[in-house]
Amino acid sequence: MTTIAELEKRIGSYLSCQEVEKVRRAYEFSACAHQGQLRKSGEPYINHPLEVAGILGDMHMDHQTLSAAILHDVIEDTATDKKEIVRRFGKGVAELVDGVSKLDQVEFASRAEAQAHSFRKMLMAMSNDIRVILVKLADRLHNMRTLGALAPAKRRRIARETLEIYAPIAQRLGINSIRLELEELGFAALYPMRYRILNEQIIKARGHRKEIIDKIRNSIKRRLRQEKIPAKVTGREKHLYGIYRKMLEKDLSFSEVYDVYAFRIIVDEVDTCYRVVGTMHNLYRPVPGKFKDYVAIPKSNGYQSLHTVLFGPYGVPLEVQIRTAAMDDVAEAGIAAHWLYKSGSASDRTGAHKRAREWLQHIMEMQTTAGNPQDFLDHVKIDLFPESIYAFTPKGDIFELQKGATAVDFAYAIHTDVGNSCVGVRIDRRLAPLSTHLVTGQTIEVITAPGAKPDPAWLSFAVTAKARANIRHYLKNLRKSEASALGKRLLVRELKTYGAGYDEILPARWNKLLQEFNLDSRAELLQEIGLGNRIAALVATQLTEKPMPARRRAGKNNTPLSIKGTEGMVVNFPKCCRPIPGDPILGFVTTGRGIVVHHQTCPNVTDFRNHPDKWLDVAWEDQTEGSFPTNIRVEVTNQRGVLAKIATEIAARDANIISVEMHDKDDRYTTLKFIVEVTNRVHLANIIRRIRNIRHVSRISRR
Repeated sequence: MTTIAELEKRIGSYLSCQEVEKVRRAYEFSACAHQGQLRKSGEPYINHPLEVAGILGDMHMDHQTLSAAILHDVIEDTATDKKEIVRRFGKGVAELVDGVSKLDQVEFASRAEAQAHSFRKMLMAMSNDIRVILVKLADRLHNMRTLGALAPAKRRRIARETLEIYAPIAQRLGINSIRLELEELGFAALYPMRYRILNEQIIKARGHRKEIIDKIRNSIKRRLRQEKIPAKVTGREKHLYGIYRKMLEKDLSFSEVYDVYAFRIIVDEVDTCYRVVGTMHNLYRPVPGKFKDYVAIPKSNGYQSLHTVLFGPYGVPLEVQIRTAAMDDVAEAGIAAHWLYKSGSASDRTGAHKRAREWLQHIMEMQTTAGNPQDFLDHVKIDLFPESIYAFTPKGDIFELQKGATAVDFAYAIHTDVGNSCVGVRIDRRLAPLSTHLVTGQTIEVITAPGAKPDPAWLSFAVTAKARANIRHYLKNLRKSEASALGKRLLVRELKTYGAGYDEILPARWNKLLQEFNLDSRAELLQEIGLGNRIAALVATQLTEKPMPARRRAGKNNTPLSIKGTEGMVVNFPKCCRPIPGDPILGFVTTGRGIVVHHQTCPNVTDFRNHPDKWLDVAWEDQTEGSFPTNIRVEVTNQRGVLAKIATEIAARDANIISVEMHDKDDRYTTLKFIVEVTNRVHLANIIRRIRNIRHVSRISRR
């Protein structure tokens, strides 16, 4: 257990006497504030912040960070407020402490919402000062080390949160030493039985394995000496959680994962790294496609190394990592290397710090478009698990994207405006769909058009957090404006039945109704009506303060609502009947979906015929726009080429086939079910007439 004397001795090796004294003052203040408080384990509470400071002291953090670590719980758990911290220790320390503190003083609907709010606040504080996350990671690490005192359910909850959020953040920031320990402790707490069984298997297999590792390491050292390359060679053992994840993701047995032998070769210069790769490939045969150059193209967290996989002796695969001593330090310390080497000229060691800031800037851009903190947290979780690919712009700029990213993700990676207005892409100079999955090395040219806007279908294939957040943000705003416009049309229509005009309603009545509904503006009320959350007829009754007209109660409103078909997300056409312009239609106001438009003969509306209060009269506008999907059912005799003939006729009528299904009715007849896009009933009638003239077609209908 760390004492203040031990901490002073540890940090005294790199801090001045005045700075050490400031840390001691923070300790004395924190010990006084936490006086009488105990942890669940029964030890004095001050031991926890002292241990957190000790973890950061090993990372050579500055005195402000250490002071904040010692004080990080005083705002949350004692009567001390932020102003007191500012007065005693300065604004810098106070901002760090406040950034780490939870939002306990605010009540949330659920624990998930509280976690999301707290997480967003912490990341926003990180964007101002990246040291906030270092304090939080050290705090979480010590909490995980002392998790045994908590109830099993709470242990599992904290362990899951650690594995889902904090360990990936440590990895993203390149702090490998903390990440590995968080993963091991989280795995042990969340899956104790799996952890114990895997650990026992490793202990059993370790004896024979040690001999093989020693032999391979000696042969590598011998070959490097022959080539006169000074290097440090170590055999690495995979950590338990890494073994578990690989077994789970790749459906491998324990022996298949554990029989991979890993080695690290540390050299003095970058050029030597590439010489060592050649030497290793001469010593053992390389596995094709398994060489990765993270020196020329570092990972997003600043990690640099050369990776290769070799066919080793005894038929075992070897994983070899080759890097310089500076790269190795950054791989272990990540952004902390910025403080670990701040006195020296180690520009290559601060690359992780620069990349961390770029990532945080990207996260902050994303949080401005997230609808709520829970959405934001979900986006960040997606962003924390990237297996990277690298793609280029025509000018040679390189963009890192997660594995599985599509062309639309690349467009948003360039800029939000580029993503919102993209209409197509050229991949390696060839036109390709926006849904195309990218691979490393491709050159992507994004084609944009003024007035273009995101398509809701993009959400089905966009994978990066930035793309998904921006598409959702745009569509949410679009949905609100569409709902507001539709809501106004519905309300105007209902007010006419009362002999009132929309602009004739007095402001006092609007304000009274908004207060009753607990809404902030007239626009919000119109959105509620447009989305089907409030009934226009009832709103009209309250606004006019008149009884409902007899003809409205009887469902005989003679002014049908006009439908264009271009109302976007608030007028929906169901798959059960797929109405098209020219069809007789009925509208149903459905909560959260706006108006759902059915064909009048649709079986799903039969039950509502005698309940006029549940539907409203709608009619197509004279000038409808766009294409509408509809069903065509065709029965044909089983003859070769008949499907091709029908498809040709449909295409010749300027209609698009969305899908086709084939069902054998018997040995002689087959039923073909098409979904085709048409503009109206006349267009559909022309298509049906041409198909009916095909020789082998025996019957055709819309259902």
